[in-house]
Amino acid sequence: MATGGADAGQAAGGRAAPVPPAGRGRTARPATRRRGYSGAGPDPRDPQPFGAILERLVKARGWGRPAAEATVFGAWERVVGPDIAAHSRPVKLEGGELTVEAESTAWATQLRMLAGTLLVRIAAAVGHNVVTRLRVHGPAAPSWSRGPRRVRGRGPRDTYG
Repeated sequence: MATGGADAGQAAGGRAAPVPPAGRGRTARPATRRRGYSGAGPDPRDPQPFGAILERLVKARGWGRPAAEATVFGAWERVVGPDIAAHSRPVKLEGGELTVEAESTAWATQLRMLAGTLLVRIAAAVGHNVVTRLRVHGPAAPSWSRGPRRVRGRGPRDTYG
């Protein structure tokens, strides 16, 4: 014969009588509290600005240096200023040496004199040791040796004499 209340209920009708939980009729709370909505404070589930997410991705993947090098080309006007950017353009960046092409030989001379200032501006905008040396050259001269209107002979000479 059964001696406990739950066992007696099983023996009598096959069903056990519900056993009330300990305490005042409430169930005990789990030891860890489940996190709900945070309310007014910031939460990791909140929407994040795209720039912040992109910055974390660039840092995690190790793309910091290539991104800084691309900034030199993409934001040239912001990096060196509108006056200089209107008369020059970056051509290539290899091994920390930035090659800049000026629109005229006069501007090339000016940029060579301003090389120290430009390096400081570039370092402030994209970080140190991205550009370590500045190489400035004037505009490329037109090639007279190729093209649809090329004429055999000595090429362009003084024809007014």
